[in-house]
Amino acid sequence: MIKISNRLYSASAVRELDRRAIEDTGIPGIVLMKRAGREAFEALLARWPQPDKITVFCGGGNNGGDGYIIAGLAQQGLIPVEIIQLADEQKLSGDAKRAWAFAHEAGVAMQSWQSYVASGVELASGVVVDALLGIGVSGEVRADYRGAIAHINRSDLPVLAADIPSGLCSDTGAVLGIAVEAAITVTFIGIKVGLLTGRGPALVGELVYRDLAVPALVYEDSLAQAMPIAAQRLDLESLLAAFPARERDAHKGRFGHVLVIGGDKGYGGAVAMAAEAALRVGAGLVSVATRPEHVPALLARRPELMVKGVTSGQELEPHLQGPTLIVIGPGLGRSPWSEQMLQKAIGAGLPMVVDADALNILSEGRVGANARANIGADTGNWILTPHPGEAARLLGCSNADIQADRLSACRQIAEKYSATVLLKGAGTLISAEALAGDGGGVEESSLWLCPYGNPGMASGGMGDVLAGIIGGLLAQGLDAATATCLGACLHSVAADRVAAESGEKGLLASDLFTPLRHMVNAR
Repeated sequence: MIKISNRLYSASAVRELDRRAIEDTGIPGIVLMKRAGREAFEALLARWPQPDKITVFCGGGNNGGDGYIIAGLAQQGLIPVEIIQLADEQKLSGDAKRAWAFAHEAGVAMQSWQSYVASGVELASGVVVDALLGIGVSGEVRADYRGAIAHINRSDLPVLAADIPSGLCSDTGAVLGIAVEAAITVTFIGIKVGLLTGRGPALVGELVYRDLAVPALVYEDSLAQAMPIAAQRLDLESLLAAFPARERDAHKGRFGHVLVIGGDKGYGGAVAMAAEAALRVGAGLVSVATRPEHVPALLARRPELMVKGVTSGQELEPHLQGPTLIVIGPGLGRSPWSEQMLQKAIGAGLPMVVDADALNILSEGRVGANARANIGADTGNWILTPHPGEAARLLGCSNADIQADRLSACRQIAEKYSATVLLKGAGTLISAEALAGDGGGVEESSLWLCPYGNPGMASGGMGDVLAGIIGGLLAQGLDAATATCLGACLHSVAADRVAAESGEKGLLASDLFTPLRHMVNAR
């Protein structure tokens, strides 16, 4: 069973959870709203214990209601507080109107956004609370709300977002024209998937989840099945449980033989990093097929590798007999040599991790064709690892289209190629066949999200290391989905550990090898 805190929901699913809590368990909506307001207020004080002032921007829906509760609690706590209203209080209804009454009776000062703008006042001190739009927004943010969000961001004051930063799409992580930049986001009842992918990680700040004491049965339907989730948030420790310790009579033949193919002229470093990564996570044997001029450097760097210099697809053929799987793409390039390498690799029929220029060659139709049916191979044992640009080429769309709905893009590529797909970027996504979680590894889901990683990973070679990690795990007997999910988490957490010790800037892909080895041996 997936932990509730690892279930990621769409906006419609969260609305259904909210309805169930109110109608099926009898919790009044205003009680949930007051719980949300109190949780947010307590999170604010935990982060900023003595704010000079709290300025709360309230919209006209239930998210605005959360803001009114926060402001009323601040007033009761004798903290200077003011509400800026984006919606006429006469038009409020239901629980939002009740929350307004709570703040009004507490004596909170309120003014409309129009009068606030007319006064020419700028936010100068304290903490800002964003309770403008919540998950109900659809389409581009309207002009008045757009102005308020711009005003908040321009202030450079710390911001707490109630439930979700206003303007961030809860389903995709895309920005709907403009979005609040929060220092902390307190989200309620269910974690919205958009908080953790796309632009979400850059705008959410610290993410705090509070279930508002909603009973567990709310998350199950009448057949005792979990509410459908948009994605499952991965947990490294749970995944490592699926990676067994070695028996005392183990030998290298039991841990697979990875063949890494790539390293066109001038790109030998990419294939070297991928190959070493496969070794560092425990692959029994790792071979490399690359341009002959790279052989001395690779052997000097890592003598444990078996390195073959090949000048053509014909020369590659004999080296395709022994490996149990192939990693192809790091430093592959797009030359005729590159195409020959990929064509022969496909023909071998082995499980493959397909990365970088191998993906670009596939997308261009220069080897096989765009669709799985015309490639001439069973792609069910492939793992594709595109970044957004490569994903756009695979789907014949733009990078912006991919980032506008990363979840859909990941699923579309997986469906198109009938393969496991890892879509890189903030909030890395993995799409694959759903697996039962009884034996460890990933649990039943169609999409998984890696919550780890940091901006220091935006450097050359990171993708090569990731491809090698996944190949090394696959070689040791993990299924494609588990190897990909665990590989993504190991890769990102290793980078997080290096960044914590030495900082994000200047983080090199090869810096990950030492923490990688430590993590795969952790018990």
